[in-house]
Amino acid sequence: MTDAIDNLETAAHPETLRRVAIDPVSRVEGHGKVTLLLDENDRVHQVRLHIVEFRGFEKFIQGRPFWEAPVMVQRLCGICPVSHHLAASKAMDMIVGSQLTPTAEKVRRLMHYGQILQSHALHFFHLCSPDLLFGFDSDIANRNIVGIAAAYPEIAKQGVMLRKYGQEVIRVTAGKRVHGTGSVPGGVNKNVSIEERDYLFKDIEQVVAWSQDAVAIVRKLFEQNLDLYNNFGFFRSHTLNLVREDGAMDLYHGGLRARDMNGSTLFDHYDYSHYWDVIFEDVKPWSYMKFPFLRSLGPDAGWYRVGPLTRVTQCDFIPTPLAEQARKDILGFNGGSAAAATLGIHWARMIEMLHAAEQIKELLQDPDLQGNELVNIGQRQERGVGVIEAPRGTLIHHYKVDENDQIVRCNLIVSTTHNNQAMNEAIRQVARQYIDGRKITEGLLNHIEVAIRAFDPCLSCATHALGKMPLEVELLDVSGGRVDMLTRSSDGTFCTA
Repeated sequence: MTDAIDNLETAAHPETLRRVAIDPVSRVEGHGKVTLLLDENDRVHQVRLHIVEFRGFEKFIQGRPFWEAPVMVQRLCGICPVSHHLAASKAMDMIVGSQLTPTAEKVRRLMHYGQILQSHALHFFHLCSPDLLFGFDSDIANRNIVGIAAAYPEIAKQGVMLRKYGQEVIRVTAGKRVHGTGSVPGGVNKNVSIEERDYLFKDIEQVVAWSQDAVAIVRKLFEQNLDLYNNFGFFRSHTLNLVREDGAMDLYHGGLRARDMNGSTLFDHYDYSHYWDVIFEDVKPWSYMKFPFLRSLGPDAGWYRVGPLTRVTQCDFIPTPLAEQARKDILGFNGGSAAAATLGIHWARMIEMLHAAEQIKELLQDPDLQGNELVNIGQRQERGVGVIEAPRGTLIHHYKVDENDQIVRCNLIVSTTHNNQAMNEAIRQVARQYIDGRKITEGLLNHIEVAIRAFDPCLSCATHALGKMPLEVELLDVSGGRVDMLTRSSDGTFCTA
């Protein structure tokens, strides 16, 4: 940033700045906070999103047998366990040298689209609709799912039923709704029976119709609040996502596509098994979440955005008819403004939910789901990389296994981590637009949370490499005064106050 926001040197007396914290950020998965530094005139000098919990999965999974990874890593999260389950399984497929059977791949895809459906429904209807339907600074007592149920009972019902259906798809394919075991290295451990298929198929038309309604809800909100929705937290960014060989949206598999903020392609259909050649990870001393960037652009300019808006706008087409028409609608709306807006993520999220419903309908009619060839094993490898488009964006799992079948290295780059800098940019823009120079109110602070929620962050998943955590230790006297302080930076060096 080149302006005053996030630049303490612009303050005449930095020591006089007061700190305002949003702690915790509400209606998101996991624990995080936002800090603002303001001067005596309520001018904002710094805004930062801090991830304050540490998970450590990259470290404590070391030493475990590789076949345990798909079950273990999903304990990162109770909201998107299927995404970690499948990304780890795809990495293990490489390690066991597997080419999936048609049954295994289609059961996994069905599981994945159930996850997309239930997660998108949960986020939009339960966590974000109170802001969108009541207003960002509306009465806090109403800004929750209970308020939605009272004021918009039909919308609340649709949200509940959509999520329930997605969870049933997961239960059928993974064994249970949360932390299932259906996917294994080299395949799956069960198919979908005729009875299970018929059970899911009887409600799919209604699920598709409800998903269409959800897309219409967000479009109507944009039409009614055009200036607000187009300009709220607006910023430009590079993008990263998976695409199919023909450029279509594919949320389960594909090659990496990156474009710069002007739309020029940086790389396309890149083999994700060598993602480290194009993506690097940085750390900063004020967050437990890493800051990935595109190597070719460097750490300062190379940050990017992932997730529904990127996938919908950067693919060449969506291979289901209703979602494809919805993609064309968002691209053409008001000269394409919604396709670049932070709140456009909500619109894109509902388009993806519609796509997931259409894909589930199509898969349920495929007889391969009832196949009996579930696992295929080939030549053993020592390294495996699995990448999937999780509900929140591109998810990378990378493992190295030794000759004793034990995991010796693990690196996870989760969707929220990819979006780290993008979320910080969004809240800085919101601070500039709505808070700078104004008296702080709860409603104004909620504007910042609205910007964060648009990304649907899963803060529990945003792991940090052990040994690189910045650490600050203070020694206080009996009256609470600071006697001494020791700081360890992210590069491991120490300094005293």
